[in-house]
Amino acid sequence: MHDTTKSDFYHGSGVRTCTKGEFIGWSTWRHDGYIAHSGPFWHRQEEDGTIRCAFRVEKKHLNGLQHVHGGCLMAFADYCLFAIASPVLQKPAVTTNFACEFLDAGCEGDLIVGTGEVTRAGGSLVFLRGKLTAGERTLFTFSGTMKQLKRRTPPQPDM
Repeated sequence: MHDTTKSDFYHGSGVRTCTKGEFIGWSTWRHDGYIAHSGPFWHRQEEDGTIRCAFRVEKKHLNGLQHVHGGCLMAFADYCLFAIASPVLQKPAVTTNFACEFLDAGCEGDLIVGTGEVTRAGGSLVFLRGKLTAGERTLFTFSGTMKQLKRRTPPQPDM
């Protein structure tokens, strides 16, 4: 089991907490334009230390069959990877591997919840797995690997 105390990276200035509506007290990252456009996606740390993510399905999340678009579920699952890993992240990170299985369809109005776990964290790599549910139905399972980035020194101009 990994220490789930919130890292400095998790508490950084890029985190915004919801102050009204259904997700009061939940957080999101303010500097991610794609997530702001495709979400809103939210996360919070539960009393037991686990991370729970969620979003309410709106019309903009639907495909032509009026089910949640697969790309939306994949984007949300990637968001969940970062939220679930946030207690162990010490630096910015990128997703280096992502696998998923589509199991059922979500519909407009559903509350989709993402949960998961860090299966291993060491050095610069973090391995995770999780699932997305709507009520009692499992919609989607996923796993991924994240790499924490090293700070790079900007190249010096040739003199």
